[in-house]
Amino acid sequence: MANECLFCKIAAGEIPAKIVFKDDQVLAFEDSNPQAPFHVLIIPRQHLSTLNDLKTEDRALAGHLIFCAAQIAQVNGHAQDGYRTVFNCNHGAGQSVFHIHLHLLAGRSMTWPPG
Repeated sequence: MANECLFCKIAAGEIPAKIVFKDDQVLAFEDSNPQAPFHVLIIPRQHLSTLNDLKTEDRALAGHLIFCAAQIAQVNGHAQDGYRTVFNCNHGAGQSVFHIHLHLLAGRSMTWPPG
């Protein structure tokens, strides 16, 4: 499964991406189809298909994704004006790549509900 995964291939360096952050647990890169002036995807290096696949032992990793989003927003000048973070889970919610990823969107006004 993971050997076919687009995001696993990006994390392994097999497919190029514009990396904005990386550490031993996560990788963040610019979305290839941005929905805001600043749109970054933050992925765990570990392959997990959906949020439904998280186990108790993955709690720290899930929290680290969110922590990294806040740090990336801060470093890129979006913390003060605001930003949105989004996880999509499964087809009905708009997930198109089945590797957990957190969207970080900023640089424009966001509406509610997101729709």
